[in-house]
Amino acid sequence: MERKLSRRRFLKKSALALGTVAVCDWSVAGTGFGKNVKEREMPHVIVKLWPGRSEQEKKQLADAIVKDVVTYAKCDESSVSVAIEEIESSDWAEKVYKPDILNKQDKLYRKPGYRM
Repeated sequence: MERKLSRRRFLKKSALALGTVAVCDWSVAGTGFGKNVKEREMPHVIVKLWPGRSEQEKKQLADAIVKDVVTYAKCDESSVSVAIEEIESSDWAEKVYKPDILNKQDKLYRKPGYRM
């Protein structure tokens, strides 16, 4: 029997490919995924990456994330928020790798291809 992914798990799994991402918990009233669901709390995605992208590139990344969240979570575009946090490479191990990757491996749906 195939196991369905929850929206939270799906978003975390797909968004982690873009960097370290946190997705807020969703409270759902009504039926299952994709069936006229009314969300009380909407998704908020946080992307952590090194500095160096232009404002236009960050806007394009946020727009692409919103598009995918809307497509797969079946929610309105106006309900999705995206934050981008720039973390200096010298701070990556302490501010991202250790707390968000190393210490939360049981929550990672996509692990990075590097070690620190």
